[in-house]
Amino acid sequence: MSHLLQSTFIPTTPTTLRRCSVFPTTHLRKTHVVESKIREIFMPALSSTMTEGKIVSWVKSEGDKLAKGESVVVVESDKADMDVESFYDGYLANIIVPEGSSASVGSTIALLAESEDEISLAKSKTLTTVSSSSQETPPATVTEEVSPVVSPVAAAVSLSSDAVKIASAIHPASEGGKRVVASPYAKKLAKELGLDLRGVVGSGPNGRIVAKDVEAAAAAASDGAAPIGVAAAALKPSGSAPAAPVVDLGTTVPFTTMQNAVSRNMVESLAVPTFRVGYTITTNALDSLYKKIKSKGVTMTALLAKATALALAKHPVVNSSCRGGKSFTYNSSINIAVAVAIDGGLITPVLQDADKVDLYSLSRKWKELVDKARAKQLQPHEYTTGTFTLSNLGMFGVDRFDAILPPGTGAIMAVGASLPTLVGSKDGRIGVKNQMQVNVTADHRVIYGADLASFLQTLAQIIEDPKDLTL
Repeated sequence: MSHLLQSTFIPTTPTTLRRCSVFPTTHLRKTHVVESKIREIFMPALSSTMTEGKIVSWVKSEGDKLAKGESVVVVESDKADMDVESFYDGYLANIIVPEGSSASVGSTIALLAESEDEISLAKSKTLTTVSSSSQETPPATVTEEVSPVVSPVAAAVSLSSDAVKIASAIHPASEGGKRVVASPYAKKLAKELGLDLRGVVGSGPNGRIVAKDVEAAAAAASDGAAPIGVAAAALKPSGSAPAAPVVDLGTTVPFTTMQNAVSRNMVESLAVPTFRVGYTITTNALDSLYKKIKSKGVTMTALLAKATALALAKHPVVNSSCRGGKSFTYNSSINIAVAVAIDGGLITPVLQDADKVDLYSLSRKWKELVDKARAKQLQPHEYTTGTFTLSNLGMFGVDRFDAILPPGTGAIMAVGASLPTLVGSKDGRIGVKNQMQVNVTADHRVIYGADLASFLQTLAQIIEDPKDLTL
């Protein structure tokens, strides 16, 4: 774990001797002053763009003993959920920010006592210092989130009380054999207990499975209650199509942490002068290659990423990036970020050094990244290091679209569907070929029209004669 919970001793010196806060008054956080060796546990910065985090679940409870390097809490950053470990040995004395609540980076989320005897002392001596202005304005550092709306389900069968309680809280993320959304500690605990998470329904935010759900499921199984998977299936009409997400029309829903990050990036992108260039590429040869090697685990995403990376190697300016508007960087690596839609937003897992990695390894890596993205387990370097972005809506039948340039990159390419198209040959004949439309959005401070035109010509040559892709 690259990021550990930062904590510090809480001083007991007079207020006049303490260093003044460097934060503006509008961002004053609560200061918890406790005697003896009590440490504050702060909300860590898990990525360079993270300004606040949400507590997904506390791995430890108040009073539990902690060892240095042991997981304490699961935090949702702007793009992923991450286990955060303790920097010190001690006891978790007081949880200040509960599960489901958010706190700004650097604010206190819990207190850590050095000995068990100091736990009660930490709770009894905890004081809150709030500026006078905060009495009029609600604190911005800790916000409660509205609980997800759960559709009522008619219990038509007789089940034990435990099974009914679990089954009635079904969330689409873990329904019908789909992917399981669970905290890392819950997955570890389930493995130790030999419990199948596909039969467990989470009580955490957005239906996420947390440790207490695994413990409850294990207890229910040992008590002879109906298996959770069976209980859930009994409440779901057989043969019915997947239900559409239930929303309460007319309500206002706050952004999730990920949606806030996406919103900030989109607004930041408006400050960049961009332009767009489109190109039509014939894909018959690429389609034939894909049919031959698909059985070996190769994905179309990997094929497109590899072709793009090889073209970028010949046009380094299209792989460059500009920050600040006074200089730009020719990136030393070609890292292809690919947009992936996940629950509550989108993320761009990165295929690093895509021009150097062979196609089969690239496909295996892509599948691994997608699984981690959908489980919200990507590490920051796996989604923040892209130098060029692909956005593909071709699988939905979209023939063309424009993409918004991610901040800090030089270009993004929107890929449409490959469709049979009537085309005329140079000798005047008419035939049918598979063609796709690609549109590149680029930073005009660095990349010019001729640069993109030349890059797209190279890309078309690679795709229309893809022999180099399998080397």
